[in-house]
Amino acid sequence: MHAQNKAYHFDRNGIEREVLENYLDRSITFSCVLAPGKESKEVCADDIRMIKNIGAKLVGRAIFRWENERILNNPEFWTKAQSIIEELHAYDPDIIFQGCLFEAISEDVNTIPIPEWVFQSYGMKPEKRNFSYKDMLSKEGKYVDHWHKGGSVPDISRIETQLWFHFLACSYINIGCEAFHLGQIELIGMHDPQREHWAKVIDHIRSYAAEYARRHWVLLDTHTPKGGMLKDGKSLIDFNSFPMRICAIPGELKAGEAQRAELRVNHLDGIYGKSQGCVTPSGRKCESLPYLVEIDNYGKEEPVNVADTTSYFPWGWDEISWYAKQPEAYRNEWLQYAWDWIRQTDPNGHIEMPGLRGICCPNEAQNIYRANTRSAACPLGYNQEETIKAIWSSTPPRLPE
Repeated sequence: MHAQNKAYHFDRNGIEREVLENYLDRSITFSCVLAPGKESKEVCADDIRMIKNIGAKLVGRAIFRWENERILNNPEFWTKAQSIIEELHAYDPDIIFQGCLFEAISEDVNTIPIPEWVFQSYGMKPEKRNFSYKDMLSKEGKYVDHWHKGGSVPDISRIETQLWFHFLACSYINIGCEAFHLGQIELIGMHDPQREHWAKVIDHIRSYAAEYARRHWVLLDTHTPKGGMLKDGKSLIDFNSFPMRICAIPGELKAGEAQRAELRVNHLDGIYGKSQGCVTPSGRKCESLPYLVEIDNYGKEEPVNVADTTSYFPWGWDEISWYAKQPEAYRNEWLQYAWDWIRQTDPNGHIEMPGLRGICCPNEAQNIYRANTRSAACPLGYNQEETIKAIWSSTPPRLPE
């Protein structure tokens, strides 16, 4: 086997730690790149060009629905995504695309028919009906209408939620996805303190993957505010993930200057140095599970453009919006800084580079950050593409023993 392929090889028996960390070291957030919205064909093509150019191996958040689930009834949603996956796999068969099973559902789920195979996977007699929004909600009313009226957090202890997540994961596997981000487990697991229901859902997903996934294994992660998703000492997920928890550096600003910020151990609930030891899903013991940190998005907090070191909002903005607001030179400098800081501070940690993500600060890019090199095809690119490529190129992949 060629050394490069060996660095990214895994199969139904699981994944070596070195191989997993190689993927985490070449991970990038590319929100809904498989399910583009109103972007032009030129911009969509440029996204694919960039993925090829930088050598991405794990394309994070590549496909998902945050509410608005009725689009899943549109065959083009699935065929378009599969065609993009097939194009990129023809270029590099080792690329992994990540789907998401998020902590948000809307009444639109009532429009989605439940396939027979979903019932059968759970040993249930098939019914001819659609998913039921109300049957995914907490019976105690917890997190009902949490996002807005008719938009809630699904309760993993409800069988309807389990069927919904199984439908999503398996449908994404069918088009070529090999990884899943499971969202905020503490919200979805509001009535599952022992992880019994989560374990059931994950076992079903892994069983389906063992038969139908491209390499018969899928990589699972989730936001883990407690440093892990463990049941009886075994991790249910392959790696942890969490926001970067960027801390503003106070100082007087002049026009055009960067709003400086840094990473700190023990800043708020940051994961640095706190990823728990466990037995991995691949059956290997570790003192600390590998983890990803991402430049997250979640809104803003007034007053904006104020450096509050006790806030989750650096300079009043979510992480990606703060990052997008900075001068180009500082954005490039800060990515290199963050890469170096994590490698020196906690070798279990890895950066998920910012590629494509929604932002909340007003700008010319229609509330979208794109790392693409600015060009005629992508006139609103933020120009971090070559910086990401250079950082990755400076760190060769590990070879498993």
